[in-house]
Amino acid sequence: MKIISLELFKVPPRWLFLKVSTDEGIAGWGEPIVEGRAETVRAAVEEMSGYLMGKDPFRIEDHFQVLYRGGFYRGGPVLTSALSGIEQALWDIKGRALGVPVYELLGGAVREKVRVYNWIGGDRPADVAESAKAQKVAGFTAVKMNATEELDYIDSPTKIDAAVARLAAVREAGGPDLGVGIDFHGRVHKSMAKTLARELEPYRPMFIEEPVLPGNDEALREVARHTTTPIALGERLYTRWDFKRVLVDGYVDIVQPDLSHAGGILETRKIAAMAEAFDVAVAPHCPLGPIALAASLQLDACTPNAIIQEQSLGIHYNQESDLLDYLVDKDVFAYQDGYVAILEGPGLGIEIDEEKVREAARTGHDWRNPVWRNTDGAVAEW
Repeated sequence: MKIISLELFKVPPRWLFLKVSTDEGIAGWGEPIVEGRAETVRAAVEEMSGYLMGKDPFRIEDHFQVLYRGGFYRGGPVLTSALSGIEQALWDIKGRALGVPVYELLGGAVREKVRVYNWIGGDRPADVAESAKAQKVAGFTAVKMNATEELDYIDSPTKIDAAVARLAAVREAGGPDLGVGIDFHGRVHKSMAKTLARELEPYRPMFIEEPVLPGNDEALREVARHTTTPIALGERLYTRWDFKRVLVDGYVDIVQPDLSHAGGILETRKIAAMAEAFDVAVAPHCPLGPIALAASLQLDACTPNAIIQEQSLGIHYNQESDLLDYLVDKDVFAYQDGYVAILEGPGLGIEIDEEKVREAARTGHDWRNPVWRNTDGAVAEW
């Protein structure tokens, strides 16, 4: 079996899909994307595709090594996301060719179902209590919300009070057993992050996510000293080498590698194994499309320390298309009592509606994240 083509499809709301075809008629799908940089990642995949033409798609590890290490410059969001989508598609091909889901090729299942959470509140959280009630009625046992809007290095106590009030309202609406993840989104600087983490703690968040920007390891240590709430991070870390640093430092409780950014399925499985050795849980980041979610669920199925899965159904980003729109079988992600069953189909376990993808790609998208500013006009973290 040989790789004969790679096709890319930029589809709404903000995704990039990849189809890798072989000379035996078996094709696999991947999702190589950096949100807001789809064309940049497209170019990276196209550059990498020349190496893959005519190659055996089963040699996934070797292709990863060549594409990652074969260039003098490596890592980072663009190159690693391009590689991630390619790697997902190769696993999809291999699983389909052998007639098994990917998790069977990675040691087999360790669970029958995976806990999932849903988003509430959007970028500027509001009406979160009612949203939490609605998600609980829908069967979800956990939700995630942004902690706050933009915060300056030193900002008003009123903004802290508002963030605390929102979490308090969600806790009251959802009850003591509702898991509530609080995403700081890297938009909070050290001084305010310490205060915010301490003030939110009485309402028992499931975790606080990305309390400070990646790279601010000394600030993360300060935040950790001010809370006992589990700290989650990792959506902007790439490959096991980025995760090694935070695991050794010992301040993270949950790592959140994104299978469309961190290096793909096997690379994330290696990250998860490293985390397990440090007694750290895994909760893959995935506010993306159905291919990325399917890849994440394949990882969750065979990873002992995977605890919960993000997914994008109804997320505030999905305004033109949603998670299920590009699937032939829209019941494959059937959520029940806050869980989704592991995917039993071959490869990634989903069937992409290629006609729908090709139609949507004719429209495409030009999604960009917003640019926020503080009241004085200086750029703020989004």
